[in-house]
Amino acid sequence: MSAVCGGAARTLRVPGRHGYAAEFSPYLPGRLACATAQHYGIAGCGTLLILDPDESGLRLFRSFDWNDGLFDVTWSENNEHVLITCSGDGSLQLWDTAKPAGPLQVYKEHTQEVYSVDWSQTRGEQLVVSGSWDQTVKLWDPTVGKSLCTFRGHESIIYSTIWSPHIPGCFASASGDQTLRIWDVKAAGVRIVIPAHQAEILSCDWCKYSENLLVTGAVDCSLRGWDLRNVRQPVFELLGHTYAIRRVKMESCPVTQARSRLTAASASWVQAILLPQPPE
Repeated sequence: MSAVCGGAARTLRVPGRHGYAAEFSPYLPGRLACATAQHYGIAGCGTLLILDPDESGLRLFRSFDWNDGLFDVTWSENNEHVLITCSGDGSLQLWDTAKPAGPLQVYKEHTQEVYSVDWSQTRGEQLVVSGSWDQTVKLWDPTVGKSLCTFRGHESIIYSTIWSPHIPGCFASASGDQTLRIWDVKAAGVRIVIPAHQAEILSCDWCKYSENLLVTGAVDCSLRGWDLRNVRQPVFELLGHTYAIRRVKMESCPVTQARSRLTAASASWVQAILLPQPPE
């Protein structure tokens, strides 16, 4: 596992664990949470690693073990110590990095692997969304012991769920049914269905400066950008990967809000691209 901190790549090797997701803390500079699994998530347990940068690389601050592989992790937006993971046994786990034991709470409603979890970035609403191989998306309030709502409509495994950073109560999901879907919590249903690829879609992300722009990554090795005001065709398509694109992230560049940096990871390589500003 490696992270870029202060312009330099820092690495920590953890024997017997394979990384599935990594998220930087929104509060503590350089602090990184990593969701890992044994045997590529096929069998064995999982470990949540909390890492801090130091002079020699990455230092293990705390670790938490779970009895199944951990596939995703997301930080709380109102408590610097709290985060949630999801796992192969169909559950979500709530952890507190200030406490050595855990989890604080386990949410178990999905009937198959939970592959994606995301905490709302709108701090006025403390909501978590999870996507599962059982073809459902569930909405959670971490203070409540059960899900608030279940969203159905996908016809295959859900690989990615991500909140809009702009629109309260709105999230996107990507699935093996080859669609990208936009959901509205208030309406408890799907707003837009986009047949985004002719292959399984493994990841999606929102643009951080445009509420209408999303990007998808798929088994067909392509990245596609979508403008929600006109979804008949992608606004861009990027080729070059030779294996399925497992993760995609779009970040605003610090030097300008007129462009965005897109990072995609596959089994072959990692690609970083500077994108032009989409049309208004």
